Amino acid sequence: MTTFVLVPGMCHGGWCFDDLAAGLRAAGHEVRALTLTSVGDPDTPPDPAVDLETHVADVISALDRADGPVVLAGHSYGGLPMTVAADRRPGTVDALVYLDAFVPRHGETARTMTNDEERAWYDEGRATGLVPTLPFFDARATDHPLATLDQPARLEHGLDGVRERVYLYAKNWFGLPSPFGPTRDRLRDDPTWTVHELDAAHNLMRDVPEQLRDILLDAAQPRSAPARTRPLS
Repeated sequence: MTTFVLVPGMCHGGWCFDDLAAGLRAAGHEVRALTLTSVGDPDTPPDPAVDLETHVADVISALDRADGPVVLAGHSYGGLPMTVAADRRPGTVDALVYLDAFVPRHGETARTMTNDEERAWYDEGRATGLVPTLPFFDARATDHPLATLDQPARLEHGLDGVRERVYLYAKNWFGLPSPFGPTRDRLRDDPTWTVHELDAAHNLMRDVPEQLRDILLDAAQPRSAPARTRPLS
C-alpha cells in the first residue's frame, strides 16, 4: 500500500482532491489530502503572517506520519512546499508528481517563477497581505497569504534521491500563456523526469480526474525504464 500525500494550490484546501482521493482509496491506497495552514478552510480566517515555511512544515508533518512508500503530489502553488519538504526529508518520498505546478530551485519564489499576469494577481494582495480568491474558484476557497509567494525555497539536498519525478503540464491555460511553460521546458529535456502534456485546463482534478488517478498510480509502481516525455490527450 502506498500513501499519497496531496498538496493543494493557492486558495484551495484538501477538498479539491475529493474525487481523486476516492479513486486512489478505491485502488487500495492511503490518501492524505492536506489543507495547508490558513488556506482553503472557510471556517478559519486567512492569516497574512503565514509564509512558505509554515506550509513546508505542514507537508513535513504529513510525511513524518506516513506509512510505507510515499507519493507526494502537489497542484500549482503546492509544488513549492512539497519540493522543500521532500528536500528536508531525503529518502522519505518515493515519487513526486507535479500537477501543473511550480518546481523551485534553490532561492526561487512563486513570484520569480511565474509570469506578469500572475504577478499582477499577487500584487492585488499588497495592501492586506492576502491575495484575493478569483470569481470562478470554489465557494470554499479563501484568500491566500502573499508571504508564501515571496519567500524563497531553501533547498539543501535536491531531489536526486527520489525514484520517480513526474511533471504534468496543462496545455489549455484559459487562452493565455501558461505560467508553467518555462518549468515544462526545463524538465522535458531532463532524462530524470517524465513529462506529460495533458489536453486539459489548469484544474486537472476537475478536467481529467481518471487520467490523473492513473498517472499517480503508475508513478507508485517501481520501474527501471528511463523517464520520457509523453504527450497525452
